[in-house]
Amino acid sequence: MMEKYIEENNFEKIRKQIKENPKAEIIFSSNDDELNRKVLEKLEINILLLKQSKRKDFQKQRNSGLNHVLAKIAKKKNIAIGIDLDEIINAKSKQKAEILARTKQNIKLCNKNKLKMKFISQKNKRNIYDLKALGLVLGMPTSMTKNL
Repeated sequence: MMEKYIEENNFEKIRKQIKENPKAEIIFSSNDDELNRKVLEKLEINILLLKQSKRKDFQKQRNSGLNHVLAKIAKKKNIAIGIDLDEIINAKSKQKAEILARTKQNIKLCNKNKLKMKFISQKNKRNIYDLKALGLVLGMPTSMTKNL
């Protein structure tokens, strides 16, 4: 199946790109949390890829881009949550720790809501066993790693 990667901040342009690729698996990503929710609610996408590197954490909680509201919408529409593998691999040590911690938080939320998760990678292709091992280390249950 062909993948179409959309990283856009304009809702109408996103809608147009999705219409142009009816057969493709749509992977959507944006740094705007409100836009993510709007796309999740209104458009037909397959994977919501959450970028972690440009986020600032809240005082008492990590800002991972996913909350219980988004998780419920994703569950209802059968949308998987994406983890950006390139972002993890290319980050410097302190930032990598923050990204992994936010990813871990998302995994807990996805597990609680029985959502699917996928590792998405443009440049750094890894074999499935590496991805499963990383998933398990980050706290994914084995049932979730089966479908990576």
